[in-house]
Amino acid sequence: MALAHIESAADPRLDTFRFVGDAAELGRRGLVVVEGRLVVERLLAESSLQVDALLLTDAAARAMGAGLARVPASVEVFVVPQPWMQGITGFNLHRGSIAMARRPRAISVAELLAGGARRLLVLEGVGNPDNVGGLFRTARAFGVEGVVLGPGCGDPLYRKAIRVSCGAALVVPFAHDPDWPRALDVIRHHGIELVALSPNPALPSIDTVAANLSRSRGIALLVGAEGPGLTDAALDAADVKARVPIDVATDSLNVTVAAAIALHVLG
Repeated sequence: MALAHIESAADPRLDTFRFVGDAAELGRRGLVVVEGRLVVERLLAESSLQVDALLLTDAAARAMGAGLARVPASVEVFVVPQPWMQGITGFNLHRGSIAMARRPRAISVAELLAGGARRLLVLEGVGNPDNVGGLFRTARAFGVEGVVLGPGCGDPLYRKAIRVSCGAALVVPFAHDPDWPRALDVIRHHGIELVALSPNPALPSIDTVAANLSRSRGIALLVGAEGPGLTDAALDAADVKARVPIDVATDSLNVTVAAAIALHVLG
């Protein structure tokens, strides 16, 4: 792998980085933007996504050192001064590292399960990229083997969601299925117990539910958007419903926090 030290910010070889903020253009080109040194290093070391090109500052190139050794010879690695980053990308990027990667082929819930995933996190209506990214980070931290995204969910490979996930969205397999709630039936038919999380104070606590779950079955935790929560259709499709007990003075938890607590308790 050879580093190309760019001498002009107008160099046409950098054109692919000039639309990192244009989601529509990225979609047309089938590209994903990965930013930040840690996240780019995770992309290179752990993700199956095909990397097209890297844009680094001098400092980032030096710091990444051994990590760049994983970059195939076919990948272009451009090095520019830090002050050029904003002019090229349109963003004030202090992290000094951007990668362009190919968006992977979308897979169905059935394909995800066929790959052997038995511990799932299922999202319904979670559109905020901070929450989507946070949930993928949580999923990886608690050994989730796959994420299922229902209608109304944000794109895990949106630039901000990837960054918030600390690269987990590049590693944890996921399926986006708008055929809802049929996708939940597919999960249950694969012998996976569907646990719906809700702030409803009338529901049993997640501790009680966890103690009574069959350890011979897989587990899928179902969470909804903050505010409206899960739809009635999703709740009806669940095998069991649970809540995270909290102080009565607090109406609810952030969905990422609630999911983390529940996944920890579910073991």
